[in-house]
Amino acid sequence: MAESAAIDWDKAFAGRAEGMRASEIRELLKLLEQPDIISFAGGIPDPALFPSDVLRSAFATILSDPELGPKSLQYSVSEGYLPLRRWIAERMTSTGAPCEVENVIITAGSQQGLDFIGKLFLSPRDTALVTAPTYLGALQAFNAYEPRYDVLRLEDGKRTPDAYREAAAAAGGRVALSYVVTEFANPTGESLSLAARQRLLDLAAEIDIPVVEDAAYEALRFEGEALPSCLGLDIARTGSIERSRVIYCGTFSKTIAPGLRVGFVCAARNLVQKLVLAKQAADLHSATLNQIVMHQVVEAIYDRQIPKLVAAYGKRRDAMLAALARHMPEGVSWTRPQGGMFIFLTLPVGFDGAELLAQSLKQVRIAFVPGSAFFADGSGANSIRLNYSLQSEATIEEGIARLGRLIAGNLAAARAA
Repeated sequence: MAESAAIDWDKAFAGRAEGMRASEIRELLKLLEQPDIISFAGGIPDPALFPSDVLRSAFATILSDPELGPKSLQYSVSEGYLPLRRWIAERMTSTGAPCEVENVIITAGSQQGLDFIGKLFLSPRDTALVTAPTYLGALQAFNAYEPRYDVLRLEDGKRTPDAYREAAAAAGGRVALSYVVTEFANPTGESLSLAARQRLLDLAAEIDIPVVEDAAYEALRFEGEALPSCLGLDIARTGSIERSRVIYCGTFSKTIAPGLRVGFVCAARNLVQKLVLAKQAADLHSATLNQIVMHQVVEAIYDRQIPKLVAAYGKRRDAMLAALARHMPEGVSWTRPQGGMFIFLTLPVGFDGAELLAQSLKQVRIAFVPGSAFFADGSGANSIRLNYSLQSEATIEEGIARLGRLIAGNLAAARAA
C-alpha cells in the first residue's frame, strides 16, 4: 500500500481559524513556574485568599450526602443549578437590577458567556464596538466570528450613531454589539462614569444593538461610591429586564476561585433561551458538582469574603501606586484605579512594550503584559499592563524599583544617542 500524504492542517482549517491567536497573558503565565521572576503579568487572584477550608468542607459535605452526592456527579440542566441561579437573581435584584431566576444562565466562567454572545450576534464583517484598550479575552472570544472593530469613546461622546453605522456598512456589515467593562476595567483599572454609561445606552438604543456589560471586577471596590450597572440603568429606563438591551456577564473567578469555572449571564429571557441552546451545543452544562459547591460557599461566606479581598488588594494597589511614584522616571504616566486588579502605564513615545518585556525578563526578571495586546488594531505599543493582586507589598516595591531603573536607563540611552 502506498504511503498516504500527511494532511496539511493549515489548508483544512475554516477561515475563522485565522482570527485565533494565542493569548499573550496565557503564555506569560508559564513564567510563574520560574521562581526568580516577579510577575505583574496575569490577572490572577491570590490563592492565599481563596476560601479553601470552606470549599474543602463543601465538597466533602456534598459528596457524602446521600441525595446531593449522586446529583452532583450526574448530568444536569443547561440553565444551571437552580439554587445558585436563584441566589444570583436575588443578588442582582438587591444591587439595583431586578430580575428572576429565568433571567440567569450559568456558564463556564464569564469567558464562555462572551464566546456564546459572539456566536449569537457576530457574523463575518459585522462590527463590534469596544473601548481602546479593552479586555483581551473578549477580543479572542469575538475574533472567531470574524468581526471588525470600531472604538467606543464614551467619556467624550463625540462620535455619532450614524458615523458608526456608516463605517460598518462601508466594511460590508452592520454594527452588531457593544462591549464594555464598566468597573475597574481590564487592562486600565478605570471605570465608566455615570454620564458615559448613560451615553452608551443612548448610543445602543439609537443603533439598536445589545450592550455586553462585563462585570468581572465589580465587587472589588476599594474606594469611591458605587455606580449603578448598565443593566440596572437600562431596566430603570425601560421598566423591565425583559425590555433591556444589556447582557450582564458575571463571574465568581475573582471573588471565590477561578479554577471552579463558574460564571453567569443575566439578561432578558429571550436571550437566555438562545444562550441555553448555545450551551447545549457546547458542553451540555457546567460541572454540576462545582455549581452546587459554589452555591453553598456563596450562601455561607460571600459577604465576608469580599471585604477580605478588598482589604488585601487595596493595600497592594496602594503599594504599587506609591512605588510607581517613587521609581518611575519623568515621562511615564499611569492610571489610578479605585478597585480591581490592574494599573495601566503609558511610556514615552518611542518605547515598545513588547521589546521592553523581552529586555525586562532578561535583565531584571520582571514580567508584565505589553499594552498592544489590548488594542483591537494592535496600537498602544508604548503601554504596559501591571497586575498587583498576586504579589506582596514588599515584592511590589522591589519589582517596580527594578522596572523603573530599566525604563530610566532606556530613556537615558535614547537621549544620549
